[in-house]
Amino acid sequence: MNIIVAVDQNWAIGTNGGLLMDLTEDMKFFREKTNGSAVIMGRKTLETFPNKKPLKNRVNIVISKSSDLGSEGIIKVSSIQEALNEAKKYDNVFVIGGGTIYNQMLKYCDTAYVTKIQSKFLNADTFIDNIDNMPEWNIVEKSSLKEYNGIKFSFVTYKRA
Repeated sequence: MNIIVAVDQNWAIGTNGGLLMDLTEDMKFFREKTNGSAVIMGRKTLETFPNKKPLKNRVNIVISKSSDLGSEGIIKVSSIQEALNEAKKYDNVFVIGGGTIYNQMLKYCDTAYVTKIQSKFLNADTFIDNIDNMPEWNIVEKSSLKEYNGIKFSFVTYKRA
């Protein structure tokens, strides 16, 4: 299983229920990596999508205790364990958020695709565990430094040892 996420220098991932910022190239990277795969997310992440609709061309697994998600095209599960059981049915699975789901699912993943934004967002309110501080994770690939609207970032791939 994989994680795909964009983080700032403090491993922040969001603010006020949304992303830290819109990086066009990161969105393209996300679409290319997850297209045709299963994605696991929490209810709040689903609610950030346009019209609260699931992502196209993906199997959308949503972890939620709420019985009324009101969206067709999702597989609703009520726990991490149920999500893991559902994920076994698919060859390629990505955990896509939010913070609590990332932190709970990380131990079940062996690859992490991290867009590292070379900035600190002072208004950030959602964070994930810093993979750089975990000895079992190693960087296996890193893109050159890129820039968008004055913000520098790179794509980093980690594998669990």
